[in-house]
Amino acid sequence: MAPEFSGLTTDGTKVALKDFRGRKLVLYFYPMDDTPGCTAQACSLRDHDAEIRQKGAAILGVSAQDTRSHQRFTKKYDLNFPLLADTDRAVARAYGAIGGGLGGTLRGMLGIAERVTFVIDEKGRIAHVIDDVNTKAHAEQVLEKL
Repeated sequence: MAPEFSGLTTDGTKVALKDFRGRKLVLYFYPMDDTPGCTAQACSLRDHDAEIRQKGAAILGVSAQDTRSHQRFTKKYDLNFPLLADTDRAVARAYGAIGGGLGGTLRGMLGIAERVTFVIDEKGRIAHVIDDVNTKAHAEQVLEKL
C-alpha cells in the first residue's frame, strides 16, 4: 500500500492520498522548483496531461518548497496539475524519496528529495516505481506504466 499523506497544494488546498481513491495517481518527487531538470520533467507531464488523464490518472508533484515557490513555478511554466508543498519532508520520508545512498544523504541533509515517481493504482497500492527518470521524456515513461 502507498503511504498515506496530506498537505497543501499550489493553491493552498489540502490534499490527501485518500482523495485519489478510485483513480490512479502519478505521484512524482522532484528536487527543486525552477531548476533545469525539474522544469523539463514538469513540462513533459504538463504537455501530456490530457493523455495521462485519459488513462484515468491524476498528477501530483512533490518537493520541499513552500506554496509560494510552487505558485511561481506553476505560473511561469503554466503547469496544469498541483504541486504539494512538503516543507517538513514528511511525505518524501514516507515514500523513501529522501536520504538514500551517499548522494541522497547529502541531498537529504539539504532537504532535497530524490527524483522518483510512484504510480499508485485505484486502490491506493503502489503499482510502479520509476527511479530512472528521463526528465525530458518523463510523461512517456509514465504513460508506459499506466
